[in-house]
Amino acid sequence: MAIYRKMYKSHSIINAKKILLLILLLLPITGWSAAPCSGKKAGISHCDGPQFVCNDGSVSKSTKDCSSYLNKKQQTNLVPVQENSGSRSVAQGNTEITRSGDILKLDYPGFTVWLDCSRRGAIKFQYVAQRDNGNAKRYDRFFLDPNVPAECQQKTAKAYGMNYDRGHQVPANHLDASDETIKATNTMTNILPQAANMNRGAWLQTEEIIECYRDIAELLVIGGVIWGNNPEDDYFVQSHGIKTPDAYWKVIIRGTGQDERAIAWIVPNTQEATRKRLDAYLVSVDEIERVTGEKLPVADYAKHDKPSQSWMIPRGCNKS
Repeated sequence: MAIYRKMYKSHSIINAKKILLLILLLLPITGWSAAPCSGKKAGISHCDGPQFVCNDGSVSKSTKDCSSYLNKKQQTNLVPVQENSGSRSVAQGNTEITRSGDILKLDYPGFTVWLDCSRRGAIKFQYVAQRDNGNAKRYDRFFLDPNVPAECQQKTAKAYGMNYDRGHQVPANHLDASDETIKATNTMTNILPQAANMNRGAWLQTEEIIECYRDIAELLVIGGVIWGNNPEDDYFVQSHGIKTPDAYWKVIIRGTGQDERAIAWIVPNTQEATRKRLDAYLVSVDEIERVTGEKLPVADYAKHDKPSQSWMIPRGCNKS
């Protein structure tokens, strides 16, 4: 009997060692399957193309594709949405997303973007430019929105190339009141291909006008995209899944009642759209409405006016 107990004890030890060895062999596999940015990395901040950027600022070594992973996770964690006349709305963190057919309305902190899923790009944006009391640092990365379905946004946040910038619809500098709002402007749902000279020329000058006049009075800024049908500059369909817009439009509204004033431009998305040519792109608000089909909140008496020149930038204006 003692010999049997000894043999049984020996056999148990061998089995325990085998189990321990099996656990040790499986440990690396468990580590590989862990969620990206887990542990001290404090979770996922955003995507940079297929890579995960963690909340501690590092890039995860995960081999998963960031946008696909987060979209799957989003579908798992979504709360039920409310249906309302063909629209549905769901809050995601600090962003509220409303969907009506192919159009997503994305209410980010400080601004709103309307996204056309069939184009993977923005069609309109809107924000209120208030007195500049902020100096948050501009975020140095661009990223996809993990809350937006992959088929509704661009495939990657990488630079376009071909002398096109990642052009902001809502500029970072106008949302510098907090780190959260200025970071949100670098979401690729707010970014489209803009000819470098246009982005840094005529389009930038409209942004500088807003930067200066928002310190005088609160401004309502509405703008959008004229996609057109020119296939010759559609360089980014394969890389980003998006065509290149033919032009962009913008309306600035200030004052109320009889003091309401508006100025509007349609800026071609070409290398020729430099600062000195901005006045050539002035149009009336009703011309914007005719071309885009939008109904803009501008007093009727002000819709027909087209200034002879763009609003002058006041002397001494701090454009930073």
